[in-house]
Amino acid sequence: PDVRNWETEPLAEDVVITGSVWANLFASTSGSDSDWVVKLIDVYPDEYPKEPRMGGYQLMMTNDVFRGRFRNSFERPQPVTPNKVESYKIDLHQMNHRFLKGHKIMVQVQSTWFPVIDRNPQKYVENIFKAKEADYIKATQRVFRSQQYPSHVILPVRSK
Repeated sequence: PDVRNWETEPLAEDVVITGSVWANLFASTSGSDSDWVVKLIDVYPDEYPKEPRMGGYQLMMTNDVFRGRFRNSFERPQPVTPNKVESYKIDLHQMNHRFLKGHKIMVQVQSTWFPVIDRNPQKYVENIFKAKEADYIKATQRVFRSQQYPSHVILPVRSK
């Protein structure tokens, strides 16, 4: 329940991505800090005769974790205002990949990826590595998709 998914219909033709991939996320947290994890995934068809074990497999192509405290500056972290919609521009790095006809393109957003990365207390503390048990709080994260807050991923699709 803590991972939000969006996916295309099965692709009618191959889609080639080559270049910089960016996620522009409009999101809020009830805490004063939050991590935002964005993943771009190649989803295999449920039935995949070439290699049946791969049917429905979700192959992560690129990802990154962005700590909310750094949304305005990496040099001067600052707390997030609870429940305020903020803009997060997340670099998903360079990518060269062909999403094959019949596959789907999926985007996942979540706010934790423990134990892959350390836990964020969801509360702003000066040094997250020195957070005390009492600093860890429950928080609600929301991702917005509207005309006013158009969360989206920029994919550099190569034309034919």
